[in-house]
Amino acid sequence: GKQPLKFKHIEYPRSEKKLPKIIEKDFLLDKIYKIENRKHKAIIALAYSTGMRVSEVCNLKISDIDSKRMVITIRQSKGRKDRVVALSEKILEILRAYFLEYKPKEYLFNGQFDLRYSTTSCNQIVKKYLGKEYHFHLLRHSNATALLEAGTDLRIIQKHLGHSSSKTTEIYTHVS
Repeated sequence: GKQPLKFKHIEYPRSEKKLPKIIEKDFLLDKIYKIENRKHKAIIALAYSTGMRVSEVCNLKISDIDSKRMVITIRQSKGRKDRVVALSEKILEILRAYFLEYKPKEYLFNGQFDLRYSTTSCNQIVKKYLGKEYHFHLLRHSNATALLEAGTDLRIIQKHLGHSSSKTTEIYTHVS
């Protein structure tokens, strides 16, 4: 019979740490403003405002949003510590409008056939509203860059993004 392919000896090219592309702030805010679907608007606005990872957005529970203290608790699996990010008035408004229309259960964003919205759907809506060349993670990069440009201390950004190593956060210092 045919020999199974042997992949042991393939040399992988070392991946270069490419600088994250970012999405222009005004372009992004304009696009978000124009989204009519309240769920899609809420997901994109939340991700840009908080720098949450796509998995964190999908795993976010209604109970993690504290509108009295105006914070969102991001509960970490993968051995990371929980972290808290600020909830802005504007985002709270967008989330409330979404909530009233969709009445989600347990998880803030429910999928069509699932209690949780999928990461694939999150990426699809970014492409739909922002453009084919964009993907969800760029919202996180763009958030970090905006903080950096506003003069936020790197250690604060590190905590905000939930990076365990400051090395990861330092990638952003080369962007702005």
